[in-house]
Amino acid sequence: MTMVSVNGTELYVHDVGPRDAPALVFCHSLFFDADMFAAQVERFSGEYRVVTYDNRGQGRSAAAPLEQLDMDTMADDAAALIETLGLAPCHFLGNSMGGFVALRLAARRPELLRSAVVLGSSGDEEGKKAEFGPLVEHMQQHGTGDVIDTLMYIMFGDTSLADRPELTGPWREYMLKLDRSIGDAAHGVVYRTAVREELAGTSVPVLAIAGAEDHAYEVPLSEAIATTAPNGRCVVVEGTGHSVALEVADEVNRILSEHFASVESGAGTPA
Repeated sequence: MTMVSVNGTELYVHDVGPRDAPALVFCHSLFFDADMFAAQVERFSGEYRVVTYDNRGQGRSAAAPLEQLDMDTMADDAAALIETLGLAPCHFLGNSMGGFVALRLAARRPELLRSAVVLGSSGDEEGKKAEFGPLVEHMQQHGTGDVIDTLMYIMFGDTSLADRPELTGPWREYMLKLDRSIGDAAHGVVYRTAVREELAGTSVPVLAIAGAEDHAYEVPLSEAIATTAPNGRCVVVEGTGHSVALEVADEVNRILSEHFASVESGAGTPA
């Protein structure tokens, strides 16, 4: 665990696994940090170099003003991190906000990637600005305390909320401790630009994993990513919501294992 200087900021980075193996780079959701991928780090760090990091303005990385928290800047951060650590070409994986970063890399910096995996994400402009905009403004002024139940509903599926307090409880406490700056990060997410049409020209295999219970970005948004990317595929996972990598870690790890093997064999995303 270390701080790495890239693109004018300092990112908290966790870097484990054999240095001569293909690299997996994981980019977290809004309201979370790199620790949301603990199950993936445990599963894959024996055979891959696994890098997780906190995005600028979030987690343990350096603070940043609102105007530097847009998705294009975060994608530039990710590209600089890949180059600084010598990870290219890597598999880049992102949940929700991390998926916005992954798609930008696939479209604009394909030479850096072996593949892109997006979980609970979208390639389009935000379709719920009327719903999420006031939430962003509230957090910018007051933090998360008054809206924590709304955040939990957005970030987790019905099954996890009802049946898995051991999973959702600690993340609820984490979100409650976030200060008002998380509202600025949320602004960058909600007021992002679209990137999906740029994927039409990418050579990078793109896997979209969607939760059937996702309250934020429903399944058709993942399907649209897969149909736009020339080598795209969508997998829908039952019993999970927006935080797919967390909620159904074992199933996600199985899907990822098959995906990595297929890409490494030259077959692209498995049919």
